[in-house]
Parts: sequence; C-alpha cells; structure tokens
Amino acid sequence: MNSLGYKLVLIALAVVMLCGVFKTQQLLNHDREALGLTKLTPLQNAPPMLAFTTVALGGFRGLIANILWIRATELQEQEKFFEMVQLADWITKLEPHYVQVWLNQAWNMAFNISVKFASPEDRWRWVQRGISLLRDQGLVYNPQEALIYRELSWMYQCKMGGSTDDANQFYKQAWFLEMQELFKGKPNLDQLINPTTPEAIQRLQILTHKYGLNPQTMREVDNDYGPLEWRLPDAHAIYWAELGRRLAKPKDKESLRRSIYQSMQQACYGGRLTEIGKDRKTMVVGPNFDMVKKVNLAYETLIAEEPDSGQAGSMRTSHRNFLMTIIYLLYTDGRARDAQKWYDYTRKTYPQSMPPNCTLDVYAIERLGVQLTGTDRNKTTAAIKGILRQTYVALAQDLDDKAFNLDKIAQKAWDYYESKIPKSADVRVGLDPMPVLKKLVLDEVLDPETGMSPEFAAIVRSKLNLPAPTLFQRPEQ
Repeated sequence: MNSLGYKLVLIALAVVMLCGVFKTQQLLNHDREALGLTKLTPLQNAPPMLAFTTVALGGFRGLIANILWIRATELQEQEKFFEMVQLADWITKLEPHYVQVWLNQAWNMAFNISVKFASPEDRWRWVQRGISLLRDQGLVYNPQEALIYRELSWMYQCKMGGSTDDANQFYKQAWFLEMQELFKGKPNLDQLINPTTPEAIQRLQILTHKYGLNPQTMREVDNDYGPLEWRLPDAHAIYWAELGRRLAKPKDKESLRRSIYQSMQQACYGGRLTEIGKDRKTMVVGPNFDMVKKVNLAYETLIAEEPDSGQAGSMRTSHRNFLMTIIYLLYTDGRARDAQKWYDYTRKTYPQSMPPNCTLDVYAIERLGVQLTGTDRNKTTAAIKGILRQTYVALAQDLDDKAFNLDKIAQKAWDYYESKIPKSADVRVGLDPMPVLKKLVLDEVLDPETGMSPEFAAIVRSKLNLPAPTLFQRPEQ
C-alpha cells in the first residue's frame, strides 16, 4: 500500500474511533446523570470571571473548589469567618451539589458570625441569612438532601427556639412579628390550602415563595405532631425535620428524629402563645399541655421504628426524662388526674427510674425543687404558672389562706430561680416579671370557653375586685 493510501486508512480509522468515543461518552454521560454520579448544572448569576473560568476549565472546576475549600478550612481554624463567607460563596457556585459547603456556610452565618455583634438586630440579620441560604439556595440545588433539612430544623430549634444565644428572646419576638403579619393572627391552614380571596392567595404566595412552606404539609405535620403554634420557631423546626425524615437514608434518620422529639418537647414546655399589649405585638409563651399525648406517641413511634438499635436507647432515655418532667408540671398546674395517669405510665414503662413506694404528691414536690435549681426558662415558667393557677382555684373554693400561701410559694420560686442565674444570663434565660405571669394565668382561668366555670370565675372576680365581664362582646376577627 502506497503512502497516501496508508494515511487515508489511518485517517478513516481515526474518524471511526472518534465517532465511537463520542457515542460512548454520550452513553456514559447519560448513565452518570441517571445514577446521580455527576452534576453538570450551569452556574447561575456567578461573577463573570468565575463563570468563564468554570466553563473554560470544565472538569477542573472540582479542583478549583478543592483549593478554595482548603483555604476556607484554614480561615475557619483561624476564626476569620467574614473572610470565609466569600470563599464559601464561590465554592457553592462551583460545586452547588457539595452539601457540606452549604451546611458550613450557613452554620458560620447563624452561629459564628452572628455572635460577633452586640446588637440583637445585627445578630438576627445573620441568623436570617443562614436560614435563607439553606432554604432558598441550598435546597434548590439539593432538594433530596436530608442533611440540609436537618440543619434548617436545628437552626429553628436551637438558635431561635432554644436559649443558648443571649438574643434568643429577640429572635422569638422578631419571628412572631413576621408570622403574625403573614397569618394576621393564628394561621387558618384550611384557608391557605384552598384560598378563596385575593388576600388569602397573596398570603399563600408569600408563604410558599418567601418561607418555603406548603400549607398542606403544615396541616399533615400539625395533625401528626400538634397542635402546633406556627408563630413560634418550634413548629418550623418540626416541619423541616419531618420533610427531611421522609427523604433520609437510614444513617441520617436518627438526627432528624431527635430534632422532631426535642422540638416537640420545647413546644410542650413553651408552645402556647399569648399576645399582650394594646397593639397585640408582644408575645409571652407558656406550656401547651395539649401536646403531652402527641409527644409521647411520637416517642413510641420513633422508638418502634428501630427498637433494637443504639439510637432507640438514647430515645428511650429522652422519653423517660420527658415523662419525669411532665408529671410534676401537670401536678403543679392543677391537673392531678393527668399527672397521676402519666405517673402510673412512667412507673410501668421505666420502673427502674422511678423511686419505690413514692406517692405522686411527694414525687412532684421533689422534682419541683430540682427544677428551680436549673436554668430551663420554659420548664420553670410552666411550674410557676401551675402554682399560680392553683392560687386562683383555691380562691374560687373559698380557701383564702391556701391561696395566700400558694401565692407566696410562687413568688419565692420566682425569686429563687432568678437568684440562681447570673445577671449576665438574665436576658437569655430570665423569667417574665411576676405581674405578667399572674395576669396571663388570670386571663386563662377567667376565659369563658377554656377556664373556670362561670360560678367560680365570678367568685375570683369578686375577691380580686375585678369588674364583671361585658356581655355580648363582639368576637375578635
């Protein structure tokens, strides 16, 4: 074969092989995409130089992201969180499906950067940025990633719903105002699921587009774990944890289960919201004992999912501690029958943890003493409000001396708790003023629908020199 013919054969063979490689690469790319082994989503709204570099280098974008990640880790160790924000932003744009970067960046914003500021307003802005990053961006690229849902739930549960941050009361109040404005009071989920007015349609759009909430899913979560107060962070912690639990792989479910039952506990201890002030824009929270049965059922269900695992052991411990706490809270709230029911249930379910030959009365009083030496604001508030409730019950029964003593006990409990916490922590875990607590409990016991009987309410009003309620009041809208 002459030289020209030989070259033509080689060229033809090269073309055939290139076509084969091209076809094979197409099939490989298709299989990778189908199996989720590679992500080739174009970058959106990236800086021009970053977008150009990403497109030009193609597969090297992962290498660039690794280099930036190494530098970001160094900044993290040096606690240079502000400098890290920009690097992490670039990494999420280079590798939007690298979940750990989303988690780290949101955590730094909400937990590390926020506490660098003294102003609660400034802190709140960074907490919001952390939540928004995960909800509005991270989930767009990674809608099936349970870890992002877990982190979102944790931010609502710990950062906003808990008391670890000195500004936690400011966060709760700010969130309440946002939700109050959105829902115009306690949310009507039926109206949001099937909006019939322009105002309801607009509210639904804000709910879904700004806050990422689905009213139908909210209804399901409320039915399974509620009744929940959607103007408080705990309800949203449960919402996001439940969404993640539905998607999670077995290894990721335990942390999501923990978020659910811990948030339910918080909602039980402090999930009843009362609006105070003429403008109804100030909130005070108290216990929501209607949730006790649901919290217990959630524990039983979650433990039953993996009864023989080590995870079930930790959930049983948490379940036992919840029951041991709720007994004395119900007792001090005057719900002796409910307290006895859960006391008997706990002795049967966790007999090794309950004192032998101990009556409910002795057990509840001893637990109250232990609680007053702690720093759990919601549990202590629930206990003191329970004592105050018994004060008004005693008044209604014409037991004035008992009422007087109970009132003194409540005040001493308040004073004792406040004396045990450092002054620097008062904003974070301090109690509401005693007059506020008394007014809240009084309003509850005099409520014509859920409070005392009209006869008892009349006696309490008379002894406290309160005016009689106005008849035929126009109901609030």
